[in-house]
Amino acid sequence: MTKISTAGRGKLIGRVRKDRIAQLIRDNGFMSSADLADQFEVSEMTIRRDLAELEVQGGITRTHGGAVATHGAEPRPVDEPYFSERQKSNAEAKRRIAQLAATLVQPGQITALDVGTTTYELGKLLAADAQNLVFTNNLRIALLDTRAEIYLLGGRLRAHEKSIVGPIAIEQARKLWFDIAFLGVSSLSSNGLFDYSIEDTEIKRAYIGRATRRVVLADSSKFDEMALVQVGALDEVDILVTDRKPTGGLAADLATAKVQVMVAEAGRGDAAPGPQAP
Repeated sequence: MTKISTAGRGKLIGRVRKDRIAQLIRDNGFMSSADLADQFEVSEMTIRRDLAELEVQGGITRTHGGAVATHGAEPRPVDEPYFSERQKSNAEAKRRIAQLAATLVQPGQITALDVGTTTYELGKLLAADAQNLVFTNNLRIALLDTRAEIYLLGGRLRAHEKSIVGPIAIEQARKLWFDIAFLGVSSLSSNGLFDYSIEDTEIKRAYIGRATRRVVLADSSKFDEMALVQVGALDEVDILVTDRKPTGGLAADLATAKVQVMVAEAGRGDAAPGPQAP
């Protein structure tokens, strides 16, 4: 996520602050009120007033919890498919991805597990091992018949996705440190990682910021696509576990970002060669 340094300058005057807020929203696609308040060292009420003024000027649209960038016209809402529909899509590939991803978890490590259909498949595998310690905002994973030790973040329930979101969940995630975090995304391209949900995205960003290793689970149908909200840039993650090796510009940009690519091919559980994670 792009940031603008204000170190050593004290609090910015209102006009300058609003210009920089608009720049951050344009650069990132979405910024939460909480993140903006933290970065500019002002209250969330001040940020909400700034966003209201910026919306009138054009270029951003306020949303629940923050604002998104607009480019000329109003953004078209992106429909998030139901979990059951997504679960049926590329189901076998998702199971292979989860099996390969599970090999990255060492006994006794602290794992963060995001929402999504592929992360749910991984959750079923991790839940079967009593040595695993998992923190998640995924209610479906927390309700599994488990031998592992599973902690569910607190907050507001997104009933549609069965995910826990909101400022309480974000605050809890930011107070923890994870050995490894597994992230689900709606799409990825040379522009970065994307998701349908603004609220789920805030939790994903918290996981990214608090994990030693960041792993994205995504089948190849999500390559070179875009969804509503940018989660982060490619260089903010260490490993991509997928079912088919990326090609073209995406492959080149993943290599430049030093993202290790692991391919769970049909009938195989090994990783395809790729740049090593730092």
